[in-house]
Amino acid sequence: MEMSTAKKTAYLGMLTSLAVIMGYVEYLIPVRFPVPGVKLGLANIVTVFVLYRYGFRPALAVSLVRILISGLLFGSVSGILYSLTGILFSLPVMAQMKNRSCFSVIGVSAAGAALFNTGQIAAAMAAAGPVIVRYLPVLLIAGDITGIIIGAIDLILIRRLSSVRISNEIP
Repeated sequence: MEMSTAKKTAYLGMLTSLAVIMGYVEYLIPVRFPVPGVKLGLANIVTVFVLYRYGFRPALAVSLVRILISGLLFGSVSGILYSLTGILFSLPVMAQMKNRSCFSVIGVSAAGAALFNTGQIAAAMAAAGPVIVRYLPVLLIAGDITGIIIGAIDLILIRRLSSVRISNEIP
């Protein structure tokens, strides 16, 4: 049975809130990397989960809203622009990879992290010039590591929650 639009919207709203909270938790973690832009990407746990559970468009919507809210609350306009560019580089490819059986959740997540960082570097190059491309190798390595971790977490979540069915019944 198909989930009602209102119920799906409510679930996606809760998942968006969870992504914002995870982004805030990450913001509070006092881990500082020597290269700007390196982050754990905890909110991407939600993005990958939504991509696998609900599909591309809901994952895009959750990501866009999360980026805007998180950027306004604890970021900057430039951070919002870099993240928007990153998600527009990564999410379409992640969706295509997800639809092919030869890629695992971990592979999709790692590729998404690398493409997200590539998008951010492209935006930074447009703003600050080509010298920024020197950060790309470090960001790609860090993105692969965090993408693998995020993908592994998502693999566990997807497997454990695959049997959970959301009914249309209102209690």
